[in-house]
Amino acid sequence: MLQVLTHDILPVFSVLALGFLLGRTGKVSRAEATALNRVAFLVLQPALIFPLMIGIDWQDFRLDAIALYAACQIVLFTLTYLLARRLLGRDVIESWLLAMATIFVNTLLYIWPISYLIYGETAALPVTGIVAWDAAVSFAFFIVTTDLLANRHASAVQSLGRVGRNPVLIAIALGAFCNAAGLPPPEPVLTAMDFAGAGAAPLTLFALGVILSGHSLVPSPTIVTMSALKLLAFPALVWGALHLGDRPEAWNTLLVLCAAGPSGAMAFSLAVLHGVRTDQIAPVIIWTSTLSLISLAWLA
Repeated sequence: MLQVLTHDILPVFSVLALGFLLGRTGKVSRAEATALNRVAFLVLQPALIFPLMIGIDWQDFRLDAIALYAACQIVLFTLTYLLARRLLGRDVIESWLLAMATIFVNTLLYIWPISYLIYGETAALPVTGIVAWDAAVSFAFFIVTTDLLANRHASAVQSLGRVGRNPVLIAIALGAFCNAAGLPPPEPVLTAMDFAGAGAAPLTLFALGVILSGHSLVPSPTIVTMSALKLLAFPALVWGALHLGDRPEAWNTLLVLCAAGPSGAMAFSLAVLHGVRTDQIAPVIIWTSTLSLISLAWLA
């Protein structure tokens, strides 16, 4: 457990911690980090996601396990959104992103690289399945819905045009089309995307750390509730659901590992992108990122 923590988990977490330290000491400003976050979101993440979509073979995955995981996401998201709106008094779009933070784990930028360091590509197939699900479906859903919520007064034509120009959605759709049609892109294109995509995770985590450093980390009722739902309720829900049906034990173990991961940076990135307040979302991400270190090491 200690070696997994020191050799595989902490090196990934250290990039976020470095951003937090440099932000707190004033070496990197929030404006600079916001620009980095925008570049990572609009340029590097499409380069990371497109090859992922090209390489997906859904026949390799246990779709029953992924379906159970997705069902848990839907149930907890609905309950959390209602809780944030009716009991905690958050506004619509903030409640939406807080609920997203409890079920959208940082699989692509955090759990995926950690699982590859620990298990290698073959053993990490279940994690790859959740990454594929979150990248192809969950992330696309939240990109579209958050954009629509943030621009509720725009016309349908304006909304469709704006969503249709989103580079991440284009990468997801184009990658899925090429995959389904059996159209491999030219090798130099994939090489360029592999080169650029490798920077998506560290740049996003670094920018996240810088911006998080400007927020108070004192737990509020909202922060405590959302962090508990993410770190305790979601893994427990997934663990219980995976008792339905039979599948290789590795799938159950690694899907619970995914569920136990920290809140996804994407909820924060979307909040920054659309000018949504981040004083509650940001601490949820940093608290879950910190507190999940031990649980991830234990589960791995």
